Amino acid sequence: MKLGLHYWNFSKPADAAQIAPTLARTAELADEAGFSTFTLMDHYFQMEAAGRADEPMLEGYTGLGYVAAKTQRVTLGLLVTGVMYRHPGLLAKIVTTLDVLSQGRARLGIGASWYEREQRGLGVPVVPVAERFERLEETLQICLQMWSDNNGPYEGRHYQLTETLCVPAPISRPRPTIQIGGGGEKKTLLLVARYADATNLFGAGPENVAGKLDVLRRHCESEGRDYDAITKTVLILRPPLADEDDFLKEVEAYAALGVTEIEVMPDRHPVEFAELVIERVLPRVTDI
Repeated sequence: MKLGLHYWNFSKPADAAQIAPTLARTAELADEAGFSTFTLMDHYFQMEAAGRADEPMLEGYTGLGYVAAKTQRVTLGLLVTGVMYRHPGLLAKIVTTLDVLSQGRARLGIGASWYEREQRGLGVPVVPVAERFERLEETLQICLQMWSDNNGPYEGRHYQLTETLCVPAPISRPRPTIQIGGGGEKKTLLLVARYADATNLFGAGPENVAGKLDVLRRHCESEGRDYDAITKTVLILRPPLADEDDFLKEVEAYAALGVTEIEVMPDRHPVEFAELVIERVLPRVTDI
């Protein structure tokens, strides 16, 4: 089992001047210890379910560019890019830039976006859920075209591009991994089967994840896609340091379902969290 670190909170430490060195040190520890991925959120306000909207939050891809310069091995991405926050042609260029500057370590994590308070607050268009999924599918198509040899036009319902030119091309081969986040059974998991290399599910428990994977398998059958070719990843909500044995049992249950990567989230100062996870949890996870 691979272990990733999802860095979701910039409130610890409270001093804004310490945000950069704390982020850098946490990423360096993860990179040196052998974490598989290092991800940031794609939010501009802190999620209200996790804190106050006015808590510190950084723009995700700018943050990943900073992390890329501080690391050498770990895969970098957002968990996950909100489809409404960037024009898809520019998003493909942004991810390509991250991939080139990180020497092929970028991953495109993407989803339909949902946090309407920050969208309304910052003037991002708020559209119906059905339209968000239409835009998500077109965005996936555009990114795939821009990362191909086809530099021609793209004509969609929501997006029209006259040239899908992307130079330099990504270093990743054949292109950056596409990971779709979310467990919506009718649309999200269908798009995973149709376009993605990986899925990311919320770790709401092995039984819940098993049900989502069963749905994904059915979508793969209907789309003529090899279910086993899709990497299954889970963002675990359980704090790994609260009860390490129970945490490992949950990881083992996910592994039995075919999950090959989990991500954990700091529940304390990020550097302290990374150090303790490296000491107490990482060796046991990678043995599963």
